[in-house]
Amino acid sequence: MSNSFSESYKAAGVDITAGYKAVELMKQHIARTVTPGAASDIGGFGGLFVPDLAGMQNPVLVSGTDGVGTKLKIAMLLDKHDTIGIDCVAMCVNDVICCGAKPLFFLDYIACGKNDPEKIADIVAGVAEGCVQAGAALIGGETAEHPGMMPEDDYDLAGFTVGIVDRDRIFDNKTVRAGDAILALPSSGVHSNGFSLVRKVFDVENADLNVYSDELGQTIGECLLTPTKIYVKPLLALADKVAVKAVSHITGGGFYENIPRSLPDGMSAKIDRAQLRIPPIFSLLQKTGNIPERDMFNTYNMGVGMSIVVSAADADEALRILHDNGEDAYAIGEIVESEEGVIIR
Repeated sequence: MSNSFSESYKAAGVDITAGYKAVELMKQHIARTVTPGAASDIGGFGGLFVPDLAGMQNPVLVSGTDGVGTKLKIAMLLDKHDTIGIDCVAMCVNDVICCGAKPLFFLDYIACGKNDPEKIADIVAGVAEGCVQAGAALIGGETAEHPGMMPEDDYDLAGFTVGIVDRDRIFDNKTVRAGDAILALPSSGVHSNGFSLVRKVFDVENADLNVYSDELGQTIGECLLTPTKIYVKPLLALADKVAVKAVSHITGGGFYENIPRSLPDGMSAKIDRAQLRIPPIFSLLQKTGNIPERDMFNTYNMGVGMSIVVSAADADEALRILHDNGEDAYAIGEIVESEEGVIIR
């Protein structure tokens, strides 16, 4: 690329040499994500992956795509960009694992007002860390400068993943029955949803996000920027030992929108409100913004990143396996015959 340079394109706002530098800086991070099957180096026109189908009778590909949303504004305000990529990966891989699919690979897309190679490399470092946590290979991506469409310091981040699962091992909810146990995998905080309301409540553009909060035990900026937790490996370990009936990734829409998506018609999740371990950030949000509790549960994860349905007879074993795999999982309710979708009492 040494002789690739356009003075005219640079004058229009796009420095292609900055893009080359960003690719060089990110290569060390991408190298951490290489898994068996990753068959291409970064910088080509397509990402190649050779899946290992050994032992699979009827493999099914499962895809997911998402972005980080307005949580990006917190990263920009704090000028800290090395964790937001974890959120991007999490929002995609946590969706495909809801089907029981192991993520194979990931691609990212970064749109920016101006290509700052060091900043782009920081963003990709977070993406790479998320891929490592999920066991997925980062096999490609794209960085696009949009001068005149975005302020120079702004950027947007989105991603795409493909996973694989044997058809007979898909979590398809057909065996969900009344009396089944509902388990919670704790979240790391707000994760990556509801940040338009977060920003409004805390007036983040005008607030000092570096002020320490006794209630949170850290600054509010640190708390809000905490990356979304990735649940792939513990759930795969659980599925190897226990029949997982349904899984829900609690994202935007909270309990009321997401949990019913994983349940068959006629079945609802009855949640014991007293059992929930709600992190302080949600209490602070509710109090500061005077938000009704119903709205909190219809916007945020309220400390539950994933809900899992297993038979009551398997609940103790499931909790043991999840604990052995680093998850402080706990029971939050049961499945009941109802058309309400979610009942919180």
